Amino acid sequence: MSQEPQRRSSPAALLIPKAREGRAQRAVYVLLATCTAALCLAGEPLSPAAHRLTAHLAALQIGTLLKGCCCLAEEIFHLQSRYHGSFWRALSACFPPRWHLALLFIGGSAYLDLQQGDRLSPYLALTCLCHLLALALGLQKPSAAEISEMTERSKQNVAHGLAWSYYVGYLKIVLPRIKESMEEISKANPNVQACRETWKLHILIPLSCNVWDDLEKADSNIQYLTDLTETTLTRGGIKKRVYKHSFYAIRDGDNQARHCAVEYATPLQTLYAMSQDECAALSRDDRLEQAKLFYRTLEEILRGSKECTGTYRLIAYEEPREAEPHFLSREILWHLRQQQQEEFTVYEGTPPRTLATALGSTDLSLQISASDLPQPLRSDHP
Repeated sequence: MSQEPQRRSSPAALLIPKAREGRAQRAVYVLLATCTAALCLAGEPLSPAAHRLTAHLAALQIGTLLKGCCCLAEEIFHLQSRYHGSFWRALSACFPPRWHLALLFIGGSAYLDLQQGDRLSPYLALTCLCHLLALALGLQKPSAAEISEMTERSKQNVAHGLAWSYYVGYLKIVLPRIKESMEEISKANPNVQACRETWKLHILIPLSCNVWDDLEKADSNIQYLTDLTETTLTRGGIKKRVYKHSFYAIRDGDNQARHCAVEYATPLQTLYAMSQDECAALSRDDRLEQAKLFYRTLEEILRGSKECTGTYRLIAYEEPREAEPHFLSREILWHLRQQQQEEFTVYEGTPPRTLATALGSTDLSLQISASDLPQPLRSDHP
């Protein structure tokens, strides 16, 4: 019998990156403690060490201020369109939130330099020259990992917008009715066997963003049967807008069919189109990252939605390098079997509430008499 192994880890767990957990910041603290301990063990005098530390901090803040000044030189021409005519808003956008502390470090460094009898002007000039050279050569640009973390944390990725649009404009409308629609089709078609555990909308999320318009052409083991009951809603100025899903039979290698409602996550088509258009400036690697982030964001949104609980199944997958004609059907079948196993495991761990459990009796048994005469109900009676 040609079946996949029933036990394997979830594909999404291997393909989708988790949210960053602040390990970089913790590494900063560890290195800071290590350097401080090394300085103490070296027996460095406190006063000269404090002087040099303040000087270095002042140099770093000078670089921050210079970078802010360069940004302000551009932003000052966009006061009306970007900052509603407020110069203070433009100033706050170009400089760090606590940029006045930078002036404090510079002032403190200047005071210490003067106390040591150093000449302040050449030091400041050299510091400014070094930082301006670094800016001109692009040496202070954030790394790709930093940019990725900043955009994920601020929820400003393309994937975040697509996931929220998909949820608010579609899933939030159709998912609360999916079980009712599945029940209707099950009653109307007794020959169609769809387990209650799979009465969900199965959403395909190919990380390649390659979305087929016709699932039957994508895999010959997927056969269209019918449509679920339509949901009609007046929305966004469109009268009687129709939302519907298709119901499919998914066949395995032994031609045994399982039935479910399945469709692609259509926002992936947007990501694919963007990667094909030079104006969007979205590379193939960027598209893959955004597709993974789309899955993770959509999963977080749906997990927090009470009305959508138990009505969906996200199927993220990475297509094999070599074409396999029935890869998609095998992927869907694995998820259908997995759902049945999950339900069975829950059933085994939590037995159904019977009369015995309802009455709080551990060994309630039915007393059947072999005689036609009335018998006492006590089990200890001879």
